[in-house]
Amino acid sequence: MSYGNDEVRWEVVTAFVRLGLARGEKVLLLPCPGVPEAEVLARIDFPSRSTVPARERGQLVLTSMREVIQPDTEFTAARQLSRLSEETDKATAEGCTGLRAFIDMGWVAALGADVSAMTHRETHADHLFTGRPYTEICAYDRRRFDRATVCAMERAHPRALLERIGSMRSERGPDDAVHFIGEADTANQGAFTRSLEIALARTTRSRRLTIDLTRLHFLSVGCATGLLALVRDAAGHDLVEVRCDQVQSGMLRRLGAGTVPRLAAKEVSRPW
Repeated sequence: MSYGNDEVRWEVVTAFVRLGLARGEKVLLLPCPGVPEAEVLARIDFPSRSTVPARERGQLVLTSMREVIQPDTEFTAARQLSRLSEETDKATAEGCTGLRAFIDMGWVAALGADVSAMTHRETHADHLFTGRPYTEICAYDRRRFDRATVCAMERAHPRALLERIGSMRSERGPDDAVHFIGEADTANQGAFTRSLEIALARTTRSRRLTIDLTRLHFLSVGCATGLLALVRDAAGHDLVEVRCDQVQSGMLRRLGAGTVPRLAAKEVSRPW
């Protein structure tokens, strides 16, 4: 993930930490170097001291990359990956269901690492996750890293998170489909509608469009109704296929999808 202000950073890290604790996982929190521990704890504990018991029993650990790679003093991908693998085994041995780590990449400058080293690490880390109970977020502060670096890291990682909880993003797929990610709720209805309008205008020549809803965590009735209205009026298209899960398909059907001649709803499994 990347962030441009402190409120966004703490919103995501707090949700990530609390979800891990609720699932019985051990959580390693590596905040940006220079941020006082008192501030970190105040942020993730707001509005109550909810993480105190987890810290006392060792389920939540505040640490740093320098501590993780000890006794080494210089960063190497091999050392870091080895230590995180050890920490995963240690977490399960302690009775936790797994390990998750939130790593603020402010440590990169502090330890003298470079972008190429980080790219190599991210593209050779599959063994940390495959068949193992490990989850990780790498967070890049756009005030510290230039746009080219952030984009390179987005390409190196298998997933790039939405910047804020409750936000939505649309992406154009290689097959000219439009993919929606996040929450298509009332707050994002305008952006949802505009993305559909652009996608329909872009595909008038092929007269076909695929709309993928499977990466949405929430689809409001208003957004679903707007989708049906736009497809109903899309005279320049012969077919609009809507890829959706079972719940989304049921909502579209109840809202009258069957009366839209050019619309085909296709139920598929979610990609997670």
